[in-house]
Amino acid sequence: MELVKGLMRFFSYLFHAFLSLFLLAVSGMAMAMDMHSLQLDMLPWTGSSLTHWVFFGALAGLITLVLAVKRVFPLLFFLWALVVFLLLVKGYVFSGFYFNGDEFRTAMYLILGSLIALFGAWFGLKQSLARP
Repeated sequence: MELVKGLMRFFSYLFHAFLSLFLLAVSGMAMAMDMHSLQLDMLPWTGSSLTHWVFFGALAGLITLVLAVKRVFPLLFFLWALVVFLLLVKGYVFSGFYFNGDEFRTAMYLILGSLIALFGAWFGLKQSLARP
């Protein structure tokens, strides 16, 4: 059982590292080129506010990831993972988002991955709390 928890924790770190780095790169390029034209309809923001929210959110995700890996503040990483999961579910399932082609499958993979990552963050939090 400990091996499964460890693998889920590792998956959680990996999932959020890739997600944060991808979002940081995309929003960073949009900010650098001063073209705030990101189209992420599953998120509640638009225009330049979307670009800024994604950039600083991804930066916050990387910071919480580093703190969790170093076991400094794993609660923050769990909260980050929870926010990501809730934003994905709200944006893809409980909004007026329309899917084209394989977008539905990609959205479900993202939601499933974020759910597994949320459990991994939970196991990391519980392990951190169990240690003296």
